[in-house]
Amino acid sequence: MKDKDRSYSNIKKKYLNFLRKQVVVGEPFHDKIGQLKKFYIPISNSIHSKFFRNKKTTIIGLSGGQGSGKTTITKILKIILETKFNLKVLSFSIDDFYKTRSQRKKMSKNVHKLFLTRGVPGTHDTALLKKCFHYLLRKKFKIFEIPTFDKSTDDRHPKKSWLKVKKRPDIVIFEGWCVGASKQSYSKLKNPINLLEKNYDKKLTWRKKVNNELNNNYNKIFKKIDKLIFLQVPNFSYVYKWRLLQETKLLSKSKGNKTMTKSQIKKFVMYYERITKQMISDLKIKSDILIKLDKKHRLSSIKLS
Repeated sequence: MKDKDRSYSNIKKKYLNFLRKQVVVGEPFHDKIGQLKKFYIPISNSIHSKFFRNKKTTIIGLSGGQGSGKTTITKILKIILETKFNLKVLSFSIDDFYKTRSQRKKMSKNVHKLFLTRGVPGTHDTALLKKCFHYLLRKKFKIFEIPTFDKSTDDRHPKKSWLKVKKRPDIVIFEGWCVGASKQSYSKLKNPINLLEKNYDKKLTWRKKVNNELNNNYNKIFKKIDKLIFLQVPNFSYVYKWRLLQETKLLSKSKGNKTMTKSQIKKFVMYYERITKQMISDLKIKSDILIKLDKKHRLSSIKLS
């Protein structure tokens, strides 16, 4: 067997083994091989080409609406990049950098009550995230740790549970729903987009703070991304549907911890609505790799640039 054939055989085996452990949404299982050939391998080839040109740690941003499949896609790309190209791949989520509940509670009192709910820019520990990128990109590598967040308890894990990065990675996959988002103009900001904004942010305090955070702290972080992949949902209504599915999975792993009801999820996604809709408009043009998802949660088309 040729090396190229052996490499694909190994990728296919690891890919299918990974999928068998997942709750597969959407298409029949046999269609997943088509997804591997049409989407995941071309994306991995593109990432490798970027790394080969850079000759240094390459940051890949992966963004998309709630429940769009970012975590699963990240794991699949990691399998291919490690198997086919023998690259050292580190992946983590912006979600793991949420401020602790006590920090958000303090912010909700001092800035605006809506900041108690994690999600929007302003609820992440950007100082810690900047420090993480500093360690990743510094010339002389030094062991460091990445925080982890428990969504079922809505709080950060103790430091003993953080991810220890012991070696310099070749590829970093940095995923998160708002990765790559940009600020909005005031003219767009002033009109409420849903009942949450209309009823609880009448003075625009929350929206302005979120927008300023995007323009400053988050923009500085997103500029470190070498290649941005965007998962485009059919429309915003699917964010609710797929976030509901996500919560169902979380419930099965929560070990008795509290999860959200349907009405709570409906309100929860309102926090994300403004930025998600803006990202759908912006990143279908600005992203380096655009992947469109269909209504059955399948990868339906890809645009590589």
